Amino acid sequence: MSIPLLEYSPSSQNQRVEGYEVPNENTPISYRLSAATDDKDIDAIIWAAYRQIFSEQLILKSNRQSFLESQLRNRAINVRDFIRGLGKSEVYRTQVADINSNYRLVDITLKRFLGRAAYNKDEEIAWSIVIATKGLHGFIDALLDSDEYQQNFGDDIVPYQRRRFKDRPFNLVNPRYNNYWRDRQTLNFLGGRSFYSARTTGYASKEEIRRVIPSNFMAMAGNIITNERNYQRVTASVVSQIRDMKIPDNSRETGTPQPTVKPTAVALPYRYLPGTKTT
Repeated sequence: MSIPLLEYSPSSQNQRVEGYEVPNENTPISYRLSAATDDKDIDAIIWAAYRQIFSEQLILKSNRQSFLESQLRNRAINVRDFIRGLGKSEVYRTQVADINSNYRLVDITLKRFLGRAAYNKDEEIAWSIVIATKGLHGFIDALLDSDEYQQNFGDDIVPYQRRRFKDRPFNLVNPRYNNYWRDRQTLNFLGGRSFYSARTTGYASKEEIRRVIPSNFMAMAGNIITNERNYQRVTASVVSQIRDMKIPDNSRETGTPQPTVKPTAVALPYRYLPGTKTT
């Protein structure tokens, strides 16, 4: 018995609000199978699907699903079935599902299949429970069979980012994996040991040590070290300079006239002149 999808309150995002933007280069292009008239149009639909689901600017030969492409070209399946096959493929599992937590997998999959980000943490938790109970295939089926997908894309349109505003596309912003997966792979490569233990215990090979410590480290450190100084020679040079230094004579000669100060009237509450007595 599977757990039903938990309830969550949708938040107001760009795709839930009517837009009044002037069409520009950021306006999403709608790829429809019903509008395809030749093989070139089918190729454009296939490329758009790979770009949206696999987040690829260039289609890699190893990631192409030839069987699904053949069925789409022969109109044996529609665009929604083609998207469903890409989501259930081994490529999506190995490059997206296996290297991310359930929460991040939910966020990435919603962006690629429904064209929007997760509303809040409650939605991520709700869909992560679906992944835990039904697996990746059940999660993909739940998204593609949902009313939101049917209302926005139906059976004929390749999913796209709805109402993109000022931000970059989802497939350019989100990397395939997060920092914790990279750190985990590093620990697996070192066998659970740190870089320091791998360097000092002697278990690591020379190639592994060179990956940790650059080969030109000693040369770089040698350029930083300053030249040695002979302090005795420096001290003798300073003493000789002080000994030969001549201090200029700034004393005043005797015949220099002294400046005189003349009494000046000052506007005060009372009249005061220097040198006169006041009562």
